[in-house]
Amino acid sequence: MWKHKTPGIPDELFERAEEVPITKEEARVVQISKGRMCEGQVAYDIGCGSGSVSVEAAYQIGTSGKIFAIDIDPKAIELTKKNLKKFGISNVTVILGNALEKISELPPADVIFIGGTGGETSEILKLCEDKLKQGGRIVIGTILIETLYSVLSTMEKLAFSSVDITQVTISKSRKTSTGTMMLARNPVTIISATKSNF
Repeated sequence: MWKHKTPGIPDELFERAEEVPITKEEARVVQISKGRMCEGQVAYDIGCGSGSVSVEAAYQIGTSGKIFAIDIDPKAIELTKKNLKKFGISNVTVILGNALEKISELPPADVIFIGGTGGETSEILKLCEDKLKQGGRIVIGTILIETLYSVLSTMEKLAFSSVDITQVTISKSRKTSTGTMMLARNPVTIISATKSNF
């Protein structure tokens, strides 16, 4: 289905549902690159939505790696499963439930992606610190300023270093009857960090 190692699968190739969010292509590329994944690693995709990050991450870690995709919304879980099947991905375990309850059951992770969390990002971040291996990477995509503030305040109290904040503002072209116009998408702020080695 997707023959490239580089991230950036076009959004239109994914199965979509209006009520289930998707991490858009360009923001997803940045998040995947901030994860700095290697073959054979273990990753979480928390608040997996449509599963686009899980699919992209699976290409990065290869068949020897493992991904755990979690979402509290049954529609998101169903859509993630459809997209995994569509792209022929078999190394992702899809988990329906509250991440606050499910994270403790997972094996240690090399990389953790956090997306939609229903306002519980800081609490999830605290749990993820315990599950992340030393030197592991955490990548959090946010849209709300309040979430950004909450995440940064929480990170200051935890064992993270090399904290990076990147805001991605994308405009995409759309044909009109008279030419081509650029339509702006919502800015996405991406916080990434490394778990300190101590």
